[in-house]
Amino acid sequence: MFENWDDLRIFLALAREGKLTAVAKKLNVSHPTVARRVKQLEATVGARLFDRLPDRFVLTAAGEALLGDVQAMEEAAASIHRRSAGMNGDTLGTVRISAGEAITDYLARNLPRLRHNLNCIEFELVATHTLANLSRREADLMIRDKVPELASIVTRKLGSASYAIYGAADLAVGGTSGEALRKMNWIGFDEEHAYMPGQAWIHDLLEDKRPVIRTNDWQILAEATRSGAGLAVLPCYLADPDPALRRIAPLKEVVAEQWLLVHRDLRALPRVRAVMDAIIRLFHEDRALLEGRQARRTARSNSGPALRVAS
Repeated sequence: MFENWDDLRIFLALAREGKLTAVAKKLNVSHPTVARRVKQLEATVGARLFDRLPDRFVLTAAGEALLGDVQAMEEAAASIHRRSAGMNGDTLGTVRISAGEAITDYLARNLPRLRHNLNCIEFELVATHTLANLSRREADLMIRDKVPELASIVTRKLGSASYAIYGAADLAVGGTSGEALRKMNWIGFDEEHAYMPGQAWIHDLLEDKRPVIRTNDWQILAEATRSGAGLAVLPCYLADPDPALRRIAPLKEVVAEQWLLVHRDLRALPRVRAVMDAIIRLFHEDRALLEGRQARRTARSNSGPALRVAS
């Protein structure tokens, strides 16, 4: 019945995106090609699959019925792709690692250690807050601070990352009491990213006020802190090695577990297994840094005791 899987692939993309232009950009085809393929598929099935609204395409009842079958075909194709990769014993190739900006920065700084004896493997580092779809091989490995509820995913705990209050190395801070800290400018995440580690602590400290500077990216947060714009809660593994930053006070209550995620069909693939082992080894060797126990001497002398919000 269906001579061309591309027609179904375009149908699936349009069902998800809702707009011809978005599908054309995503699949790297022309706008007319998308429209033509959709009409061709509708002629093949003998039914209208989309209602054409002014601002988007919406599935009809016939389209909804077809969607489930096409999604099952997509998953079957992805499963074949994963299994065929797993049958390949070659250690050559690429391993794509998805993580947040701070962990991606940490991995990038340690690439020589990660790639020791793995020069035959190409690394791709993807910094993103969103979850990659491991079933579709959007990434081979993910590192996250929470274990998502995903089917067919194997997890391994890498350790825990501690967070602390940091400011620029030359920033004057009046003390670490709650009253003194509330007088400082604070840098934090925007409302959409309020779930990030440390943001609830800042919210409590500032008595429900928002930080005066907000962003959606750990690297921008760290750069703003380096500039002297204010204080921020940063992961110790990102901030402690940075001579432009000074630890003001540790925060024992702000800790994020780090998890390595892989699809069960890929965990035995030699190149994926080799990179997994390298990541596990790196986190084990850097446990003190990740847990905030390797602050520079000057930073430790300014840190004081573990801080809790004072009234």
